[in-house]
Amino acid sequence: TVVFVARGGRCAGWIRIADELKADSAAAIAELKQLGIKKTVMLSGDRKASAEETAEKIGIDEVFAELLPAQKVEAVECLLAQKPGNEKLIYTGDGINDAPVLARADIGIAMGGVGSDAAVEAADIVIMTDEPSKIPQAVKISKQTQKIVKQNIVFALGIKFGVLALGVVGMATMWEAVFADVGVSVLAILNSLRTLRIK
Repeated sequence: TVVFVARGGRCAGWIRIADELKADSAAAIAELKQLGIKKTVMLSGDRKASAEETAEKIGIDEVFAELLPAQKVEAVECLLAQKPGNEKLIYTGDGINDAPVLARADIGIAMGGVGSDAAVEAADIVIMTDEPSKIPQAVKISKQTQKIVKQNIVFALGIKFGVLALGVVGMATMWEAVFADVGVSVLAILNSLRTLRIK
């Protein structure tokens, strides 16, 4: 935003007011791309020139500027329509105007420290430190957690079907059945505890 200053009825100059970029924004975008995020898009209510300058500084691929809150939702609807069915759209925001978009995106991430209550309420994930570099960390944690969940499902079903097959042919004992039920549950819980060690 440019504010003009007049003195004695004549223009004395102007003051340019802009949001300050977070120090780790560019690094966060670069790391997201390394993690396989195919496209980064900025939806902004700012002037086009200002939004494009910011996007260029931090490495964002595409910019939609001068958007009203309803237009941000429309832009997200377009992006959702363009993406393949197995991919997810992540939206990050902190303002009250971002709340509808956070709710509409596949995954909404709010910056909780400076974020409005509406944005925090609408989001799926809240980053309390307001550091964009935490977004790649959240992606890494979710990928690792998903891997552990799949391991647990395959392990539990494999053991249960194995004991069931033994039972059909009359070779399963009561203890094997107990292990297939309770033992597998305990092992799955122990495997899930590995998520606590994710750095």
